[in-house]
Amino acid sequence: MDTVFEALVRENDKKIVLLVMDGLGGLSLTPDGKTELETAMTPNLDRLLARSECGLHLPLGIGITPGSAPGHLGLFGYDPFKYPIGRGVVAATGIGFPLKAGDVAVRLNFATADEKGNIIDRRAGRIPTEKCAELSKLLDGMKIEDIEVFVRPVKDYRACVIFRGPGLSDEVADTDTQKTEVPPLDPEPLSTKATKTARIAKAFVSEALQRLKDKKPANAILLRGFAELPHIPSLKERFKLKPVALAVYPDYKGVSRLVGMDVIEDLPELSAQLKALSQVWGQYNFFFIHHKYTDSKGEDGDFKAKVAEIEKVDSAIPAILDLKPDVLLVTGDHSTPALLKAHSCHPIPFLIAAQAVRPSGLSKFSERECLRGAWNMIRSQELIRLAMAYADKVQKFGA
Repeated sequence: MDTVFEALVRENDKKIVLLVMDGLGGLSLTPDGKTELETAMTPNLDRLLARSECGLHLPLGIGITPGSAPGHLGLFGYDPFKYPIGRGVVAATGIGFPLKAGDVAVRLNFATADEKGNIIDRRAGRIPTEKCAELSKLLDGMKIEDIEVFVRPVKDYRACVIFRGPGLSDEVADTDTQKTEVPPLDPEPLSTKATKTARIAKAFVSEALQRLKDKKPANAILLRGFAELPHIPSLKERFKLKPVALAVYPDYKGVSRLVGMDVIEDLPELSAQLKALSQVWGQYNFFFIHHKYTDSKGEDGDFKAKVAEIEKVDSAIPAILDLKPDVLLVTGDHSTPALLKAHSCHPIPFLIAAQAVRPSGLSKFSERECLRGAWNMIRSQELIRLAMAYADKVQKFGA
């Protein structure tokens, strides 16, 4: 089906905006309560329903909880199972690190450990990026056997490690248990060809702990997502789009670069993203706007703060509509209910506003209402097909 659809794509200047509230989907705190989205005051999104179709989408399938990279790949029209992306590559490309073939990149979280080595805070109190840069410099430049080690800051408590040299493999298990009150795991090889990489990673962790032992709250590290650079066909190759990403967090810039998007740098928050959107409006025809904090507040378990972030994005809708996009698609990449403090497998609500729609007749943009919408529940990668079709970017099939 992908090849059939791509053969039908045609190029035009009609403009599509994909607005993603990361971790949008939620859960109520009580059996008879409301989700974060149902609780939020979203007058602009609710008014938009009058010219929108709605539904829910699943990034990976029933019962499978998506990470950020596969969640976004689905939204960009890619099958996440066909194009797996490791977290390390997302982090490295997000900061523009020049990865080479054979490099292995790993996401690093600075963390806090007690005197027994048990992790008591997986994010080291969310240290600021400036502190992360200082600590990354402390760990950078190791040489372990014949492998060079690069450590670069990403944002807040997140950094990235790149191993460069012969004989490496990304088939190594994470050290992060994603739990507290337990020690990190050793980096174990998942295949015989990864034995060397696991050994190098273990030596790196050991040396890093020595260098960080007096650096509380960031006296420990967790490694996640060992990954090599994949080849992914670009959005231009597949869909003849001229895409641009307007994101604050490096990881989402990384996923965008992997699918061939241009990336606008130095966007500290939503108002700067909106200003940049208007400035580049004439140069592109696909605009990806990413809002991170709906996800981070969900991971913090802060229901009210996640509601406030949804409302902040709602207030940005008029500025986007003033540019008169031909299609506006609003959704999330996965669910992050504050109740769970983590990503979940729950489907995500979406609305797609365009001239050529059959409005779903809903009154509130929310999970339960969107389930009543025209599309009920579809796969995430089908959303971009709808957006392109409603932007007249897909030719008729057959005579």
